[in-house]
Amino acid sequence: MVSAIAADFTKTKVLAERGDIQAQYTLGVMYANGEGVRQDYTKALEWYMKLANQDYAEAQYNIGYMYEYGQGVSQNYTKAFEWYQKAANQNYAIAQLTLGDMYSDGEGVRQDYAKAAESYKKAANQGNADAQNALGAMYYNGEGVRQDYTKARGWYLKSVNQGNAIAQFNLGVMYATGEDVRQDYAKARELYLKAANQGSADTQNALGVMYSKGEGVRQDYTKAHEWYLKAVNQDDAIAQFNLGVMYGNGTGVKQNIITAKEWFGKSCDSDLQEGCDNYRILNLE
Repeated sequence: MVSAIAADFTKTKVLAERGDIQAQYTLGVMYANGEGVRQDYTKALEWYMKLANQDYAEAQYNIGYMYEYGQGVSQNYTKAFEWYQKAANQNYAIAQLTLGDMYSDGEGVRQDYAKAAESYKKAANQGNADAQNALGAMYYNGEGVRQDYTKARGWYLKSVNQGNAIAQFNLGVMYATGEDVRQDYAKARELYLKAANQGSADTQNALGVMYSKGEGVRQDYTKAHEWYLKAVNQDDAIAQFNLGVMYGNGTGVKQNIITAKEWFGKSCDSDLQEGCDNYRILNLE
């Protein structure tokens, strides 16, 4: 019996060979993902190329992705950037976002925060939540643009309204620290909870800190411990360090230097220098 996916592949292939553009794109995706057919990046690239040469933005973007991650081709950030640029020039928001990331990180192109911000803004103005958050971060940090907390907050809010967890965390930080807004721990906690429930480890750790310090909530070391554990389950180095502190000092848990050393060691392995320092100190005692 032929599976539904395999049947879809056969039908898509027939349409693609007849020149149906959407079918050609779908066929490329099916080859790339191994849907209804054995995964074959070479064939995926062939179909994407047919479309890319016709200025099909999604195909151009996918070719860029293949070069960025070395799928069926040798990894080449420069070529990835060139293909993303072709798609971005057609106002393809995801490509504009990716170009912003490449300019920001200096991958495939010389690092240029101003061009990163410019590319993010193009995608953000099309409603891309990730780009809105990224642009907010650039205004917050003053990278490629003049530092402006008000604009940062505005872009974070646009992204938050689309449920972006990173933006929820970032805006929560602004409320927790009182940057450009009246300090409001309750609002910060509300935003943190939204992000934490989406699995944001940074935010789970931040909630642990709030409960540990009693910021906007009744101090509760048990809840702090619970949130830190959620974060460390995603290998969050700062949460690992914070658990080390709790066990080292016996705060909310029974003091256990061995367990403290274990958590400091994990945070050190995650490249957190404070974890390395505390691990070394406990080893000397």
